[in-house]
Amino acid sequence: MKIGFIGLGIMGKPMAKNLLNAGHEVVAFSRGKKDVDELVACGASAGISAKDVAEECPLIITMLPNSPNVKDVICGENGVLEGAKEGLIIIDMSSIAPLASQEIEKECAKKGVKLLDAPVSGGEPKAIDGTLSIMVGGNRAVYESVKEILLCMGSSAVHCGDIGAGNTTKLANQIVVALNIAAVSEAFTLSRKAGVDPNLVFDAIKGGLAGSTVMNAKVPMMIDGNFKPGFPDRSPYKRLGQRARYRPRRRFAASTYRRRHGDDADAQGGRLRAGRPQRAGQILRQDIRRKHRQITR
Repeated sequence: MKIGFIGLGIMGKPMAKNLLNAGHEVVAFSRGKKDVDELVACGASAGISAKDVAEECPLIITMLPNSPNVKDVICGENGVLEGAKEGLIIIDMSSIAPLASQEIEKECAKKGVKLLDAPVSGGEPKAIDGTLSIMVGGNRAVYESVKEILLCMGSSAVHCGDIGAGNTTKLANQIVVALNIAAVSEAFTLSRKAGVDPNLVFDAIKGGLAGSTVMNAKVPMMIDGNFKPGFPDRSPYKRLGQRARYRPRRRFAASTYRRRHGDDADAQGGRLRAGRPQRAGQILRQDIRRKHRQITR
């Protein structure tokens, strides 16, 4: 199938390459010419704009940083909808706010375009080897029609419900991952400061109930002092902000932020004031980085 792929960042580029490796024809478009040229060298063709890609392809995949980027690429000037024909399918594999997915879907429906939200988990290594976990929201029949294409990029693709359900599932995923990383950081800092070899602690506990995919992936990197990012460092607190906006009247786990910056928290329940979720994420991110570095001292 001829597939348009928009967004060739850390995740998007290897995902597009896996579509090429599976025998699909890919028309690529991204802000970075170097990334497009690299994909063209692998056998893709280059699109001039998102509109141009939509005019050529019956299926579009987007992999972009955040909600405004996705809205602009799909709904904006020279965007996908300007070049779309009725029946076009868009799979947005970005991790964005569930409500944003629902808003974009309404705009797509006006032109007879079908949208799925299908964020992924697994990071760059799994994007490269094609074993991402893909969580999908949207029309079930549309999902079934593109499932085999999704499985060119992932080892699983699960339909989670209506539009927005994919990104809601991704938020749940990120809560588990972020807290797991924080817990692992604390645990191995404790062992190191107590004089116990972190390598031995890892060997001892990884096969027990404390063991996890996060531990297996991150602890060796922490011990080696490898802090090379697998995604932009704004991403974790982007998710925190999405959750705050998605359920603004619900309490959520930002105790580190409240403890250190109580003047910015709602005294009636620890909720972040409007405009503060990004600051909360910055504080949580700084704490996790500090713990990572303590492990290697």
